[in-house]
Amino acid sequence: MSVLKLGIPKGSLQDATIDLLSRAGWQVTLSSRSYIPTIDDREINCLLVRAQEMARYVETGALDAGITGHDWVEETRADVIELAELVYAKRRLARVKWVLAVPEDSAIRTPGDLAGKVIATEVVGITERYLAKHGVKARVEFSWGATEVKVPQLADAIVEVTETGSSLRANRLRVLDTVLESATVFIMNRKSSEDPLKREKAENLVLMLQGAIAAATRVGLMLNVRRENLAAVLSELPALKNPTISELSDSDWVAVNTIIEEAVVRQILPRLKAAQAQGIVEYPLNKIVL
Repeated sequence: MSVLKLGIPKGSLQDATIDLLSRAGWQVTLSSRSYIPTIDDREINCLLVRAQEMARYVETGALDAGITGHDWVEETRADVIELAELVYAKRRLARVKWVLAVPEDSAIRTPGDLAGKVIATEVVGITERYLAKHGVKARVEFSWGATEVKVPQLADAIVEVTETGSSLRANRLRVLDTVLESATVFIMNRKSSEDPLKREKAENLVLMLQGAIAAATRVGLMLNVRRENLAAVLSELPALKNPTISELSDSDWVAVNTIIEEAVVRQILPRLKAAQAQGIVEYPLNKIVL
């Protein structure tokens, strides 16, 4: 039996990843004292690995595949296959940005103003390549954490990751530029990807993960409507593709089934009711495979 060695990111992405795997159909159980989770699939072995280190372990073949950030693939320059993008982060389903930031009252206004300055960051390689692209020579220092508080006493600027920008604003920092935009990615070792069984297992896992992500912000909607009012109801529905229209036992009526963004339900339901829809049912979704 072929077994896929899968790296699960330890740290900020850990809980979100385990929750996503659960919604995709795989139950992962963690022990507080172990880095080896159990998973209810005999064809997968899991290991908790820091996202920052994931790409190099996948590159060497210690792991067949792993979930990490595109930023850490770029930082380590690991030679791996990015099988798919999985757009989720620790707080919400979104990409993240590594931004160049300075104190609000700093005289630094452009990347060129950083010449001879000190920049603190966790992504030294990405930052150095960004500066080289702009023809700027500055000292880039590795930061072990709490990077926002290092300016202006310990550094002139920082390159830091942000989802919402709230931490930067709380520390009175001003964003100069976006250095890199990143999303979570499913990566695979090149040799492992040539194994048909491992490749199929990885692709099936990705399919289910993407389906769970697609369903996370959507709900299903079912309703009944008289044929004479169908056009008015359909005009109010922003469908994933096209709504499904089904015959009912009463030929004067049809059933409508569709998928919509959960955020718009509260606006749409009153309009559907006004368009003479009846028996409106909203239901949760687990996965949407497009």
